[in-house]
Amino acid sequence: MAEEEEINLLDLLKVVVKRKMLILKACAVAIAVSVVYSLTLPNIYSASAKVLPPQKDSGGGLSALLGQMGGLASLAGGMGGLTGSGELFLGILKSRSVADAVVKRLDLITMFEAETADDARRTLAGAVQSKIGKDGIITVTAEHTDPKVAAQLANAMVEELGKRSVQLNLTKAGTERVFLEKRIDLVKQDLKQAEDALRSFAERNKTIKVESQASATISGVAKLKAEIAAFEVQLAALRSYQTEESPEVKLLKTSVAKLKGQLSTEEGSGSGGSIPGVGRIPTLGLDYARLFREVKIQEAIFEQLTKQYEAAKLMEAKDASSLQVLDEAVVPTIKSKPKRSIIVILTTVTAFVLAVFLAFLLEYFEKMHPDDRARWQEIKSSIGIMRRKSLPYDQ
Repeated sequence: MAEEEEINLLDLLKVVVKRKMLILKACAVAIAVSVVYSLTLPNIYSASAKVLPPQKDSGGGLSALLGQMGGLASLAGGMGGLTGSGELFLGILKSRSVADAVVKRLDLITMFEAETADDARRTLAGAVQSKIGKDGIITVTAEHTDPKVAAQLANAMVEELGKRSVQLNLTKAGTERVFLEKRIDLVKQDLKQAEDALRSFAERNKTIKVESQASATISGVAKLKAEIAAFEVQLAALRSYQTEESPEVKLLKTSVAKLKGQLSTEEGSGSGGSIPGVGRIPTLGLDYARLFREVKIQEAIFEQLTKQYEAAKLMEAKDASSLQVLDEAVVPTIKSKPKRSIIVILTTVTAFVLAVFLAFLLEYFEKMHPDDRARWQEIKSSIGIMRRKSLPYDQ
């Protein structure tokens, strides 16, 4: 068995040596063609910029308000951070608005010799690649035959990403601020009405002193109602730009339900608004307590909304984008492609393999059995092959 294998290998080597000129010529032609082809390819330069997106989003006035609340409000505070903010910024980077801004800024219609803005945008999408690493850093890579243009494309994409993110954050903060302004105006009216009703009652019935225990109970109920009102305001604000399936909306709805349950426990049955411990106060005292409680509720709501309003104004006034540019793109001095040596090597190896295969194929036809040759002639005749020159194995 070993002798047969050795003879087979020698036979194979014999075929290669016999057809060596064919193999050498094929490799030489492949080298020449690949060298000429690779030299005709233009040099492509790559420039890269690295961006660190914000790891957490403060969530605007909502998180500021939740951070100032205790109890059940702290449960919602955990929703302040946005998960996957890197993917969010990567999506903004690939958006049409950013691409259009870059096309207009660098006049890419003229640079790319495009007929329309859509053509320039598609060319830009093919020239610029962006990806996010495991460390959360976004890398923007631009390719062009001109190294200066490659650096300009990468830096322009990063700068427009920052501008767009600022615009989106300011729009969100502005929406919250306008909503809170309207809500504060309504609360001011409710507070004034409650104060006027309490003053009128006190003037008609002289001064009535509420027991300290009842006053503390009223203050607790007022605080709970203030928290419920504040959460409902936030829930309405979130619903203006988020869906019911949003995690923040679901969590706020759960928090409101829990606070209402606690309020029902504090008030007793929760149906008539009666307060335990206050029912034993004389009728006038109870009426006074109810009016006093309404004033405290409106004051608490006004205080919470004012804090949130100030937080929204602060978010709108400051630079809302925490996007950090780690590395700006610099003009590259070394081309990134084409890899001419790799092109020549792969082409030569492919030509060598094909030439060896052709050598064995020719050897097979040369030693073909007469019966097989006759069948081969029939096959060629049946498919209409007209030979212009007889092959060596047909002679």
